[in-house]
Amino acid sequence: MRHRLKDVAERAGVSVKTVSNVVNGYQHVRADTRARVEEAIAALNYRPNLSARNLRKGRTGVIALAVPELDIPYFAELARHVVTAAAEHDWTVLIHQTGGGSEQERKAASGIGDHMIDGLILSPLALTSDDLAALHGLPVVLLGERVDNGPADHIMIDNVAAAREITAHLIGLGRRRIAAIGSQRTPEGASARLRLAGYTAALAGAGITYDDRLVAPAPAWHRADGAAAMRHLLATGVRPDAVFCFNDTLALGALRALHEAGLRVPEDVAVAGFDDIEDGRFSIPTLTTVAPDKERIARLAVELLAGRLGPDRDSPPRELVTPHHLALRESAPL
Repeated sequence: MRHRLKDVAERAGVSVKTVSNVVNGYQHVRADTRARVEEAIAALNYRPNLSARNLRKGRTGVIALAVPELDIPYFAELARHVVTAAAEHDWTVLIHQTGGGSEQERKAASGIGDHMIDGLILSPLALTSDDLAALHGLPVVLLGERVDNGPADHIMIDNVAAAREITAHLIGLGRRRIAAIGSQRTPEGASARLRLAGYTAALAGAGITYDDRLVAPAPAWHRADGAAAMRHLLATGVRPDAVFCFNDTLALGALRALHEAGLRVPEDVAVAGFDDIEDGRFSIPTLTTVAPDKERIARLAVELLAGRLGPDRDSPPRELVTPHHLALRESAPL
C-alpha cells in the first residue's frame, strides 16, 4: 500500500500543508514538529510522488546526457558519474548516443526527439557555435573541445597542456623517437588537434625535431585503430622508443601490437595514453595516462545545469577548465 501525505499528517498530528513543507525542505517548521513528521514518514515508509511534484513545477525531473560513443570507456565512466551527481537532485538521466554526427547532435540539442527533458549535457563532435546559437529554449551544458566561446556553459580540460606534460614525461625517460597515435584531420577532430599541438610543443621544448613519419592517424579512437596504427609505425622502419596515444583505448591496441611484434613495454617502447579508464589499471603492463577528473567534470556539469534551471537562468555562459594529472604506471614509469 502506498501511503499519502494525508496518512503522514494524521500519524504526526499535523496538517497536510505542514507535511508538504517538511517534504519540500522549507525551513520555517518548528524543530519538534519536523521531528514528528520525519518519524511518521519513516514509520509509514512514505515516498514523495516526484512526478506529480515536478509537473507542478513545470519540470519532468529528467535530464539527458548525449555523448558520441558509449563503447568508448571514457564516456561510459563519465555517464556513471553524471548519474550519481544527478541523483542528488532527484533527477533521472536519459543517456543518448549521437555517433558524433551533426544531425543526431542537433536533435539532441533540440530535446532528444519526443522525450520531455529539463536540460541536456552534451559532448559534441560536429556541432558549431552557430548551430547551437540557432537552438532555443533547452538549457545545455557542453563538454569537450568542439565549441569555444559558445552560447552555453562549457566544461573542458586543457588538452594542449595535458598532452605536453605526458610527452615531456616520455622525454624525461630519455626517449627521443616519440610517436603519436590518434591524429585526425576532420572537423570533428578537435581533441586530436589540441593533443597533437601539445605533443609538438613538448618536442620543440626539448629540442627534438618533429618527424611526420612518427605521427599515425586514427579514423576512430578504438582498440583496433590503435593496433593498426602501431603496426604501421613499426613497418615504417623508424621504430619509436615511446608512443603517446591520444586516448587509452588506442593505447591498449598499441600494447597488443607491440606484444605481437615481440617488443617489450616499457624497455623497448614506453607507452602512454589519455583518459585514465579503468581498463588501463588492469592491462599488462598497467597504463601510464593523463587522468582528467571525470567525477568533477560530471558534478560541475550537473551543477551548471541546475543553475540554468534556477537562479542562473539568464547569466552569461561560463567556460570552466577542470584539472588533470599524470597517472604514472608500468608502461612508462618514473
